[in-house]
Amino acid sequence: MSKVFARNLLFNKQVMATDGTEIGTLSNIVVEIKGGKVIDLVVSPNPTFDISRYKKEDNYILIPFESVSAIKDYIIIDKMKARA
Repeated sequence: MSKVFARNLLFNKQVMATDGTEIGTLSNIVVEIKGGKVIDLVVSPNPTFDISRYKKEDNYILIPFESVSAIKDYIIIDKMKARA
């Protein structure tokens, strides 16, 4: 993905898959300290979303930023790239 402005990664933004599945809500981000590169999205998953194939931390799932395909009104991710 090309450069993204931090203002587009507003917390509480909805995270959806390319197939329209509602994954959850952006809660935080993990950033590389040296270069400032976004590593993971920390997402509070919807209760109905199957989180079994995703990396988990506490009550959140970690979605690699490389799986993001678009950021507009929603953050759109490719589920196949996001799975652990």
